[in-house]
Amino acid sequence: MFYFAYGSNLSTERLTRRVPSTELITTGRLTHHRLVFHKIGRDGSAKCNAFFTGQLDDYLYGALYKINPDHKKHLDQAEGLGNGYETKQVIIVTELQKNIKAYTYFATRIAANIEPFHWYKQHVLSGAKEHCFPEPYIEKIALIPSFEDKDLKRTKQEQDIYSTDRKI
Repeated sequence: MFYFAYGSNLSTERLTRRVPSTELITTGRLTHHRLVFHKIGRDGSAKCNAFFTGQLDDYLYGALYKINPDHKKHLDQAEGLGNGYETKQVIIVTELQKNIKAYTYFATRIAANIEPFHWYKQHVLSGAKEHCFPEPYIEKIALIPSFEDKDLKRTKQEQDIYSTDRKI
């Protein structure tokens, strides 16, 4: 099955820790949507949302992954399906201008004026750079205000995903 990631799961390293069967297919755009950091996370900080605007000029970039359907339950659990995120089927326009059906998560619990933790925003930025999204798009993400997570253990755990000396 095809899954479209646009937030912290853009980071292939992060996603494969959640769903080992992850296979990157391509990158693409979801039209009529904007990337917004306003989903209320379980930790109270902001997470990403593919916010439907209906506007033709709005789109967000993401990565199209193939995952084993039997492993979707692991991603649903990690994303908090039914507790702030739901899924929907979307049409992704790939780099080669092909339309591919995929599912993605969208936020049902949102709030204005909340910010992501630094480590969360770093996952999104790392993924955007990994997939070579346009520089203006990456710069927009970099400008999103974020703040330090006071849970140092969680911060270290999230940052260690990118450690080159971790044990496999």
